[in-house]
Parts: sequence; C-alpha cells; structure tokens
Amino acid sequence: MLVVLSRAELRSRLPRLFLGLVLCGLGLAAMVRGRLGLGPWEVLHQGLSNRSGIPIGTVGIGVGFVVLILWIPMRQRLGVGTIANVILIGIVIDVTLALAPEVESVVARSACMLGGIVGMGVGSGFYIGAGLGAGPRDGLMTGLADRGHSLRLVRTLIELSALGLGWLLGGNVGIGTLLFAVLIGPIVQLFLGRLTLVP
Repeated sequence: MLVVLSRAELRSRLPRLFLGLVLCGLGLAAMVRGRLGLGPWEVLHQGLSNRSGIPIGTVGIGVGFVVLILWIPMRQRLGVGTIANVILIGIVIDVTLALAPEVESVVARSACMLGGIVGMGVGSGFYIGAGLGAGPRDGLMTGLADRGHSLRLVRTLIELSALGLGWLLGGNVGIGTLLFAVLIGPIVQLFLGRLTLVP
C-alpha cells in the first residue's frame, strides 16, 4: 500500500527526510572508517561487499530492495521515505568512503565510531519523524510482528541473523557493534520526540 500525501505536506517533510538519510549515510560511513565494529546490518553489507567486491553502500541498496520484496505478502505501507531510504543512504556511504581518507590513530577511529553512532541516531530521528514511510528493515520487523509475534523477539532475531551472517562473511564486528546496539535506541528516542512532524 502506498502512502499518499499532499504537495504541501511533502514540501514540509521532504527536507527533513533527506537530511536524515544523508546523516545516516555519513554516520555509517564514519563507522566503516573507524574500523571498530559496525551495526548488524552494516556488518552484513560489509561481509557481502568483501566477498563480492561491490561497494558496501551499493550492497546495502541491493539488500534493501530484497527486503522490500519480502514486504509484498505482509502488505506493508510503502512511502517515498521507504524508497529514498533504500537508495540515498547507500549512495551517501559510497560517495563518502570514496572521498574520505583512511584514519589510523585510535583516537580518530574512536571519534569516527562514536560520531557515526550519533549521526545515525540523529538522522534516524529526522527521517522517522518526517513520517514518509518506514525503512525497509523496520517494515519487515513490524510486518512480522503484526502476524502475532513479539516485536522485541522479531527485532532481536532479525538483527542477530544479519549480524551472524555478516560476521561469517567477514564483516567487522567489534566494540562499535556493541555500542551501536546499546546507544542507537536511546539516541533515536531522544531526537525523535523533538523532530517528529505531527500531521
């Protein structure tokens, strides 16, 4: 099902959506440069990237579209933000990694890791708050939960599955992975309340 909004609503929401997605892409690219561990889905994307030679952001776009296919039997609501999420974050990651130099010092790598987590959290607050459609992975989670499963259990199983498969493929698991798991929820919650647009 497609979410339909008026032009005026789109004009007010699209800038927040795009800003949020760009911040997410920059944050994830920073974590890649930090080399101290990635969030579960980026571990999967990096593992697939390492095996295929395809840039990590492009892999993320491909995985995002595969996840959207899984939405079909669950009849999740597709919005412009859903499609933008799939495409824009991956593009920003690839462009950023192509332009940004490697960082070597532990201090710089730690800053990339922490800055990346915060950037991802703030960006998520902007794009979720814009109300233009869930990201593909969030829609998969809610779609499965709507079929009578525990939301917490579904989210945990999806994240652990992505993490485990990514680790087996050679994705970077480390302290950043743990900190991402612990901090991303509170950061998103902190900013979401301030950034959500009420219809």
